[in-house]
Amino acid sequence: MTLVDPSEESNLPDSPSTTRRRTEQIARRRSRRRFRLSLGTLSAAALLIIIGSTAWLGFRAGQIKDQLEATTQLLPQLQTELISNNHDGSLATLDSLREHTASARSAGTDPVWKAASSLPWIGPNLSAVSEVAITADDIVNLAAAPMVGALDSLDWKALTPANGAISLEPLKKATPSVIAAANTVQLSYDRLADIDSGVLLPQIAAPLDSARVELDSVRQILNTASTAAQLVPTMMGSDGTRNYLLLVQNNAEIRATGGIPGALAVIQADNGKIKLLGQGSATALGQFKPPLPVDEAQEAIYTNRLGMYMQDVNLTPDYPTAARTAQAMWEQRNPGHTIDGVISLDPVALALLLQATGPVDVSTSLTQSLAKAGLPTRLTSDNTVQTLLSDVYSKIKEPVAQDAYFAEVAQQVFAAVSSGQGSGEDLMTKLADGVEENRILVWSAHPPEQQILQSQPIGGAISGPSVAPASFAVYFNDGTGAKMDYYVKRTVQLVRRCDDGGYAQYTSRITLTNTAPEDAATSLPEYVTGGGAFGVEPGHVATNIVAYGPTLARVHQARLDGATIGVGSYKHADRPVGVVRVDLAPGQSTTVEVDFSKVVQSSEPQLAVTPTVQSLANVVLPPETTSACSTDNRKK
Repeated sequence: MTLVDPSEESNLPDSPSTTRRRTEQIARRRSRRRFRLSLGTLSAAALLIIIGSTAWLGFRAGQIKDQLEATTQLLPQLQTELISNNHDGSLATLDSLREHTASARSAGTDPVWKAASSLPWIGPNLSAVSEVAITADDIVNLAAAPMVGALDSLDWKALTPANGAISLEPLKKATPSVIAAANTVQLSYDRLADIDSGVLLPQIAAPLDSARVELDSVRQILNTASTAAQLVPTMMGSDGTRNYLLLVQNNAEIRATGGIPGALAVIQADNGKIKLLGQGSATALGQFKPPLPVDEAQEAIYTNRLGMYMQDVNLTPDYPTAARTAQAMWEQRNPGHTIDGVISLDPVALALLLQATGPVDVSTSLTQSLAKAGLPTRLTSDNTVQTLLSDVYSKIKEPVAQDAYFAEVAQQVFAAVSSGQGSGEDLMTKLADGVEENRILVWSAHPPEQQILQSQPIGGAISGPSVAPASFAVYFNDGTGAKMDYYVKRTVQLVRRCDDGGYAQYTSRITLTNTAPEDAATSLPEYVTGGGAFGVEPGHVATNIVAYGPTLARVHQARLDGATIGVGSYKHADRPVGVVRVDLAPGQSTTVEVDFSKVVQSSEPQLAVTPTVQSLANVVLPPETTSACSTDNRKK
């Protein structure tokens, strides 16, 4: 038998099966090479797509940033042009704004951008940017544009009194546009408020939070304007004569809504014409026996004095309650007189109005006695607060003469405003400032109007649609029975903490300082110090501090200068209420802290404070968050 050399085996002819196997092997090798080539091609293409998409998103992000920054710079310009009735300028600025916001919206709704918005991690950030761009475009087209059109035909002077009257027709025509603008901004604000900034990158979250703050400011202004547009015509007597009771709140003797309502007046409005019908004082109304009824919850906190004296109707911070009681008291003492609403303001608000109207002269009938007393015969925005809250009491001893002076000042300021004295634009601005600091409050006896007022801060309600979910408040009521609150300086700060249960805990921190002179007991008149009539040593200041928390929360505890003290715990409109009383000697300062636990609201907290002699900016300090309240706990 012949042996075959293995090295020569490949030279032998293949069998059919061997040939078939080799053919299959070669085919498989070629298939794998083609697959690897295809995979490589696809990978390269995918990489190019990713790189291209990322570059495109970056380009679009740059566009959005630039366009929104340009928009931010133009909005104050538009506001200035609207206020100054610069029609051509406002139209040109509006056109520029539309171009910028349209470009931002186009970039933020680009197909690539929208597709990337569905991706994990980066998606929510891109989606948030889109919402901001869309919101900006909506506000310009659906809010700013109608406002420009409306205010083009609405001269600011038409909104201010002239010769004792206000022209109501221009405001009626502008009302639909103002309401539409306010609704647009409200919806836009709600849309941004729903975005959870906690899951966003800091580079996105910070501008978003800033945009929400800015939009919130615009929202409040437009809501106020919308309210005014809806209410002013009818409340100014377009459908019949209206009579309003005016309460001048005196902050020298503090009350929850501002100050004791010592001076009173009745104003009549008839188809835009306004006139002063008469004046009076709370003292002249006397005591009401039996007291007028007030709901049990408020009477438990503030006693039945709420319905006993006009001077005490606003011990409660709920202005609708105070106003209804004041209306009932006036009508009971003046049978046949109908009061359609109650308006209140304080001397600080009067000083703001005088910034717009200019000084007013006190009538010649009082000039001689005023000069002898050392009081000014011309009131300006600079001397009004000190004159009305301090000098009147130190230089005029008789309460009747004090009331006469207050009545004269109110009459002269009313005459200046109703005659159209000064700038209409300035008057509107100063009125808005007074409303913003809660120094001007309005209540209507007509339910449809009151329903609108109660939805706005100017209505002064402590519950309902005008009150934020996480709403806190600190109110002050005088316990001295005198006019010593002129000398009290106050600060209020909201501090956020967390308890072990995962609920947020907040502390209202209130600091009060009695700045009266050391010899106040003898150097100040007895009418100012109270002379110890209500058990408070002359020169001292007694204050009842009333702190409110949000619904469902609880008053936990209170501290005085760090030491735990007792606190009166109540409920009002389902809100927890803590009451603490302090007594300060001249020069003494103290800090009260009231803790609220089990706060379930996760929205941004709001803090309301009684208007005092100080500006609101000097009273309310920036909120603080303690290190004990971690990010993880805040999310629970």
